[in-house]
Amino acid sequence: MTRVDFHFNVADKLQYGCRLVRKIYRARHPVLVYCDDGARLAEFDRLLWTFSHHDFIPHVGAADRLAGETPVLLAAEPIDTAFHDVLVNLGSVMPPMFSRFERLIEVVAADEADREAARERWRFYRDRGYPMERHEASAA
Repeated sequence: MTRVDFHFNVADKLQYGCRLVRKIYRARHPVLVYCDDGARLAEFDRLLWTFSHHDFIPHVGAADRLAGETPVLLAAEPIDTAFHDVLVNLGSVMPPMFSRFERLIEVVAADEADREAARERWRFYRDRGYPMERHEASAA
């Protein structure tokens, strides 16, 4: 069963997502970053190239011909995800394919609209018995 972690009160979802993906990549886990907003996902793609001068995080879009050889994939649409351990959600809706992953990390901004959407996802996962943890990003 998928383990679900919520990271609440994130000041900047995309910057936080970059650091999170770097940590997952360094731990040698394949990861899919999902965002239902294509423009936000494109900005995240750009940030992965520039957020750190000391790190290279190989990543491509999930439909790219190199997707099978790349440890970090980006997707704005549901994809076949049989080979990924971790799913990071930077969007505002529940990723439809989340249950295929060992772990789902929900990144939640501090603004009320994002928090309310996250509360709905929290209830969905909780009501179905998914193991869940809450992490307070503002305390980090």
